[in-house]
Amino acid sequence: MSAMEYSGPERRRGGPDRRSLGEKIRILLVDDHALFRVGMRNILEREVDFEVVGEAEDGRGAFDTAVDLSPDIVLMDLSLPAPNGIETTQRIKRELPAAGIIVLAMNEDEDALFDAIKAGAAAFILKDVGPDDLVTIIRRVSAGEYLINDKVFSKPTVASRLLREFRELSIYGQEAAPIFAPLSPREVEILDNIAQGMTNKQVAYALSISEQTVKNHMSSILRKLSVNDRTQAVVYAMRQGWIRMPED
Repeated sequence: MSAMEYSGPERRRGGPDRRSLGEKIRILLVDDHALFRVGMRNILEREVDFEVVGEAEDGRGAFDTAVDLSPDIVLMDLSLPAPNGIETTQRIKRELPAAGIIVLAMNEDEDALFDAIKAGAAAFILKDVGPDDLVTIIRRVSAGEYLINDKVFSKPTVASRLLREFRELSIYGQEAAPIFAPLSPREVEILDNIAQGMTNKQVAYALSISEQTVKNHMSSILRKLSVNDRTQAVVYAMRQGWIRMPED
């Protein structure tokens, strides 16, 4: 597996796409194996729009370097010695919320995937990813995409566990903010299908509408709910009782 399917228009908040300004994508490499870092650097430095601005071999070094350099992208090894990749991702996201963090793992572990999305990672990929796929993923995350969300909702057990926990934690506060621009029945229907694990393409087929129409509705939903991505939109809608929990 080299990359997660992504079919939505969601974007991270916190800054413009640097490529639209003619600037390079600034990348921090975090891995405890020097040879792996050298390999990634060699691949990435071939791209004219990439700049590897720093490296770190452990979590503490990664956090300090990230704060110093404010990279656009952090390639984060999941299996760092303590503090591990998930803990380091959480720390960096608290300090640099606009940074796109791509977690690299040795295998597809559902617990690690669950923890990665809670920590704020934008993508979760395996270390055997091909060079071309890695380059594409970095560009998409830099442009604001959260590739991790469709990955989560493609695994019903992870989605159900994640949404239950978010619901219990009341991540939007004890009292949900009033909705001044309520979702239309069609938008609620789309969110309900996404919560059951469908991609945009599958939702379009199920509702007999075009995939572009689904994407347009998702953009409207994110704007109305003032949330960053489809995961938060689904959680919000579930907290309001608009849609049902995915079945185990």
